[in-house]
Amino acid sequence: MAEATTDGTRRVGLWGVVSIGIGGMVGGGIFAVLGLSVQIAGGGAPVAFLVAGLVALLTARSYALLSASFPSRGGTVTFVNRAFGPGLFAGGINVLLWLSYIVMLALYSQAFGSYAASFLPAEQHELGKHMFLTVAVVLIAVLNVAGASTVARAERYVVAVKLTILLLFVVVGMAGVSTSRLAPDQWSPPLSLVAGGMIVFLAYEGFELIANAAEDVVDPARTLKRAYYISVVFVIVLYVLVAVVAVGSVPVAQLVDARDYALAVAARPTLGQAGFALIGVAAMLSTASAINATLYGSARMTYTIAKARELPAQLERPIWNQPLEGLIITAAATLVLANVLNLQSISTMGSAGFLIIFAVVNIAEARTSKQRGSAPWISIVGAVACVGALAALLAKSSLGSAGVLVAMVGVSFGIEAVFRRMTGRGLRA
Repeated sequence: MAEATTDGTRRVGLWGVVSIGIGGMVGGGIFAVLGLSVQIAGGGAPVAFLVAGLVALLTARSYALLSASFPSRGGTVTFVNRAFGPGLFAGGINVLLWLSYIVMLALYSQAFGSYAASFLPAEQHELGKHMFLTVAVVLIAVLNVAGASTVARAERYVVAVKLTILLLFVVVGMAGVSTSRLAPDQWSPPLSLVAGGMIVFLAYEGFELIANAAEDVVDPARTLKRAYYISVVFVIVLYVLVAVVAVGSVPVAQLVDARDYALAVAARPTLGQAGFALIGVAAMLSTASAINATLYGSARMTYTIAKARELPAQLERPIWNQPLEGLIITAAATLVLANVLNLQSISTMGSAGFLIIFAVVNIAEARTSKQRGSAPWISIVGAVACVGALAALLAKSSLGSAGVLVAMVGVSFGIEAVFRRMTGRGLRA
């Protein structure tokens, strides 16, 4: 997992980097968005997950090349700044990245609340969901303020537990799969299949966390590329199999009715009520760990963006040796989104936000490809795939969901424009 160097520091090897990528992707996303994908794609949900995974795989190539060329804990922020310069465009995209992480936190929080409330009587579910998600965000924020080193050390065990439970779900559940429920005549039309994949695209976005560890990787040019591909391909296979078992075991209408906790419902046919409880507990554990990791990382992202003078310097200032102002603002915004918006709006915002960011990262790789001698056309194909996927997602989204996304992009560039004017740097793109 890690190797010691002559100066006593620890360097991360291939499987350590792969675990970062898999842990980032198999967070709360699959537990939260499976039901939404089924709602849009019907029996073609496994195809939807495959389509989303292929878009992620194209983008993973750009991340692998950029990570090897510009190893930095800044990850995406560094890539965008190096390719486009420290102007309004780069600053707006980096602020959008921060806001997209807040949306991710809201998604994980809603998933935690929904699975926790699934153990309550039906009439108490909605109130219980909001109560549980609020307590989870506040408690995890407090742990981060206090310095949750124990939680951080436990993260690798949480990843192992949730992978074990998902693999158990797949292996045991395959026996109860009805192929008729997966037949092409049960699929939604092609546009809906793509949209069903894109609304769950944020279930794949965690592979970009590998970029933040690039400085600590052994032989980065070789290790990073292999780690990105191994982790993304593994998660594609896992997600497709989970979708196959879920759709093949339970009628689509039943999964849609319980879309907030569809994976737990899908475990009932083969594992009974014990399976429902097992998946429910795994989802709560997984989403809580995802909230912790994302809150920790996004709070430090505000530090990185502020260092690049794209957010106010107050967010760079540490309190008790931690960037707590960014953490508090992030946690507060998460609570507002999670308690005000529904799951579909949150998922649309998050997936669309990351599709925009990943399109920009693909273009960033193409713009800097001469430094590496890489083929820019592959990254351009990746950017076009992200844009096409975004168009399919918006085409199948409600007017309200699309409006919220437009507002989020507008706020990102608005924050950056106002801050640049306040600091006298103008609006140079």
